[in-house]
Parts: sequence; structure tokens; C-alpha cells
Amino acid sequence: MTVSCRDGRRSLLGARLAVLAIALTAASCAGDDSTGEPSPTGTPATTSTTVATTSTVPNTTAATTSAAATTTEPTPSTEPVVTSPGSYDFSEVSPIVEAFVGERGLDGAGLVVVDRDDGIVHEDYWGEFGPDRVSLVASSSKMIVAGVLLRLDDLGVLDLDQPIADLTGWQPDDPSTATPSVTAAQLLSNSSGFVGLEPTALYEPYTCQFDVDDDLERCGEAIFATAADDRDVVAPDTEFRYGGGQWQVAGAVAEAVSGRSWSELVAATYVEPCGVDSLGFTNQWAQFGPFTFEYPSAFSGDPITLVPTANPNMEGGAYITAPDYAELLLMHLREGRCGETQALSTESVERMHTDRVIERYGPTGNPGLAGYGLGWWVRSPADGYVTDPGAYGAVPWLELADGYGVYLVVEENLMVGIALADQIREPIDRALDAAR
Repeated sequence: MTVSCRDGRRSLLGARLAVLAIALTAASCAGDDSTGEPSPTGTPATTSTTVATTSTVPNTTAATTSAAATTTEPTPSTEPVVTSPGSYDFSEVSPIVEAFVGERGLDGAGLVVVDRDDGIVHEDYWGEFGPDRVSLVASSSKMIVAGVLLRLDDLGVLDLDQPIADLTGWQPDDPSTATPSVTAAQLLSNSSGFVGLEPTALYEPYTCQFDVDDDLERCGEAIFATAADDRDVVAPDTEFRYGGGQWQVAGAVAEAVSGRSWSELVAATYVEPCGVDSLGFTNQWAQFGPFTFEYPSAFSGDPITLVPTANPNMEGGAYITAPDYAELLLMHLREGRCGETQALSTESVERMHTDRVIERYGPTGNPGLAGYGLGWWVRSPADGYVTDPGAYGAVPWLELADGYGVYLVVEENLMVGIALADQIREPIDRALDAAR
């Protein structure tokens, strides 16, 4: 039985340690919480909404890979808008974020809290942020990617545990390697044996994953087949290797077995059933170079400015608004349902949240988040806490035992996002406890 845990282990220190794997090749993300801290810029304006009713699903439109409708800047309001009786009180949280944004000189921040029964129960925005602001979320894309492949498994189009060579007909250039036995489940749990983000994210045999002029299926097959990585790959399910080209292979497999483009798959999995119209994928790394894990300040928040590509980056190329990401968290809390639609099966959602690495070959190497499911870091011993933070400062997490989720977004870097999440986690817990 999963139990609630609201003690010192609530700190996101474990998440900080775990996701440092993202930043090992970027000096800007290798320090402590104060690394690269900008000068204060004063107190930003805020907007907030607190609700206590079940969220509704808006009308949907098809998603595109790298272009969407232009966004509009929100009109700040200094007073919270309460749309139903105030059974949730998050007033302790807002001053913490407001002070943090000012002290760090950030453009702003967004925060959405969801409850399994009541839907979106709180939204708050600071500085330039608002409900229509589209942000790049880096590695917070991974649980989204995993869900696309889980849906194909639900439909019987893809067997996550079948070798992808059998599913696609792809063959490695060197058939003596372990590559032919790799499965989609191993790709989505960073267990495939392919080279991850260490020792360098720009691992030469896999650099097509950052090429906007390439094609996802072609690139994924090339990474799968190349013999140039033979000295560096290991057998699947023997070592945890976070990120890297294995995620591009996963997206390519999805296209190959379904006969549909990635944007079509994202639309069918999320946009249409869940109404998350802002969700899309791009390949921002080359467009906003040089390669870095700092948020690309040149991105204006308007997806129309992103270079169109048939090769969206799987492990870190998603963009989305805060309320729409929160809807995805709510879907996970509701066993795969968006409104009355079963977007993912209950079994698939549970599988995503369940560690698959420790029992097979050992922990991730991170004492705080020793487990990994499919797209989610999993705390061990398992207590219902999973997270998928990103290098640009997005920090989503779920407390499955307690039935709530949180999406925090800043546009800076991983360490800044984690530092703020550390500060607001317990106040959010207290607000939810008080409402129950």
C-alpha cells in the first residue's frame, strides 16, 4: 500500500541530484542553487486564480510539430480571481514565488496545482507570465513522449516489450551488437544501452537528433543502426544512461509502426482528447545556439517563430502553456482519463509511474530518485512521488498517494527551477491538507 510522506524527504534535493545528469555537459548548470544568479530587478506583478471545481476540457484543434497560433500577453491583476468558494488557500505560496522572482531577476514564473477530484485548484503567475504563455520545457518532454508510445501499445500497434528490430525491420550495421534486442520500454526508461547525455550531449554518432533539416524516422533508424557507437554501447537493461539519442529512436519507432507523423501522434494522444491546444514539438537546439542548457532567451513565446521541422527533438523539444501541462498531470492522476475520454489506459499510466530499473539491474545512481519508470523519475522506496524536471526550469511532479500534482515553470535553468520548487513544496502541501 502506498502511503503519504510529508516530512523532510519532501525536499526536492533528490530531484536536484538526479537531473544533474542533464547538466553534466553544461557548466552553467553544474553548480549549486546560486550558480549564475542574476541581480535583483524588483517586485513583479502577479496574477492568480484559485478554484475548487472539476476542470472542464476545452474544444480541441490539431497540433503541429513546430507552429501554433500566436499567443497574447496576459493582463496582470493584483487581486486573485476566485471562481468558486475558497476551500483552497494558497496565499502562503505567492509571496515566496514573488520574492524569488525578484531576487533572481527572472522574467516571471507560472504555477498550477491540480487535484484528482477537483481538477485545477490553483493558478498563479508572476512577471511576464500568464496562462497563455508558451514555454519550452526541455526534459519535461519525456513523460509526454512516453505517453505517445504507451497509447500505441494500448491500441495494439506497438508492443513495448518486443524488439524494435522486429517491429520496424531495422537492422544494425553490425549485427553482432546487442542493439537488435532493444525494446521500446528500454528506450523510455533510459535502459537501452545507447549512449546517454554523458560524457557529452553532442555525441557525434547521434547528432542528427539536433538537425532541423533531418527527418525523425530517418534519424532514429540511423542512430539505431550505426556502428560508430559500438565501442560505447552496452547491453540493454544493464546500466542507467539518462537521455540522448535513444529518445529519438523511440519517436522514430512510433512513426514507423503507426505510419503517422509525430505531430499527428501528439494530436491523437493529447491534443484532441485533453484539449491541450498549445502542445507541440520543435528542435530548438540549432535555432537558438550555441548548444546550452540555459533557456533560449531569443524564443519569444510564439511558436510561429520556431523553425518548422520533420525532426522534432524527442527528449527535450516540447513546448506548452502552464495550464495545458497541468491538464496532462491531471490525466495522470485520473488513471489516463481526460474528461470522459480514456486517453491512456489505466494500466499504461500505472506502468509509466512504476520503477522498472531497480529490479532489473539496479538504481539510477541517484539516492534521492533511485527509480525510473517510463518518462518519470520515481522515488525509492516507492511512495507515490514521481517527477520529470527539465533543464530550462520546468518542474512537474505528482503525489499519486495524495491525489495531486504541481507544475512550476520558470525560463532560466534546471537549478533555478529546482531551488524555487524546494521553497514552495511544503506550503503547497499545507494548503492541500487544510482543504481536506
